[in-house]
Amino acid sequence: MGKTVLITAIGSFAAEAVITSCRSQGFRVVGCDIYPAEWVVNSREVDAFYQAPCAADRAAWRTFLTEVCRREQADLVMPLIDGEVDALLDWPEAAGELGALVCMCSRDTGLVCRNKARLGQFLEQKKVCRVIPGRLLSEVLKDGAGRNYPLVLKPIDGRSSQGLRMVDNAREFSQAARMLEDLADRYLVQEKIPGMVVTVDVVRQPDTGACVCLPRRELLRTPNGAGTTVQVFRNTELEARCQAVAGALDIRGCVNFEFIEHGCTGEWYFLECNPRFSGGLPFSVLAGYDMVKNHVNCFTNRDLEPLEVTGSHCFARRYMEYRMDGTVTYAGGNP
Repeated sequence: MGKTVLITAIGSFAAEAVITSCRSQGFRVVGCDIYPAEWVVNSREVDAFYQAPCAADRAAWRTFLTEVCRREQADLVMPLIDGEVDALLDWPEAAGELGALVCMCSRDTGLVCRNKARLGQFLEQKKVCRVIPGRLLSEVLKDGAGRNYPLVLKPIDGRSSQGLRMVDNAREFSQAARMLEDLADRYLVQEKIPGMVVTVDVVRQPDTGACVCLPRRELLRTPNGAGTTVQVFRNTELEARCQAVAGALDIRGCVNFEFIEHGCTGEWYFLECNPRFSGGLPFSVLAGYDMVKNHVNCFTNRDLEPLEVTGSHCFARRYMEYRMDGTVTYAGGNP
């Protein structure tokens, strides 16, 4: 069999599409997740499965990942969720210690993307897209200036809308500020822009400068920001902006940009960059572009495939039930 890829967090939204694509490319697939195999349907789709410690426990997670890579002779590692991306960003020596190619953007790029305040300032200076001006909550509280409501308060390193707060007036702002007093240096305050979330799967090969962007409107989404019904579409102007942002950030591989499409003006306001596959990745694959294969291409000195998706297409996600009795840990236990 060909090379081996270790995919983390295989219970996440993107996992099935990632596993399927890697198999089609001839990879032997090893998967891990913080939950046991019988709780994770995708554990049945991999050649070996391991239950992982939470990446928040950096020492345990590093030891676990190193041992699995050694045991399974992994050639590539693909992290699927923010917590594990953050853990790898905190581990500059990861590739050398794992003996495997870590398929994610560079540490410098990742550290900018995972700090919403820093990212907004960076893009504002580069003038490659319209950003929503933001200030740290601690700064807003110090100057006591007037505020235009409604406002959005969110952690600068947040994920999946965790900790996000909407405030519609001064009373709600005061209540939120009191609750977040100890985190004021870690919260970003922005004006709330009315409109629909537009996410864009972006894959860039910096060696050639090639960049492919495929947008979708999130018609329905969960409270944690996962699209359940979307409209995949093409837009030359939006894609050009995404290419400019990806170039400014020196993106390698596949990431996801989020915008707000203003409900009145139609202008796109940049929200954030998720330096990993998006939860809506399967929609791009269904539309006709294999983001996972081209992500791998970016790390294996291959060219990006051309984007041939045209028109506008609506896709919806549903959930299915599986009986998991008797599901085993295919690797024969944890390291």
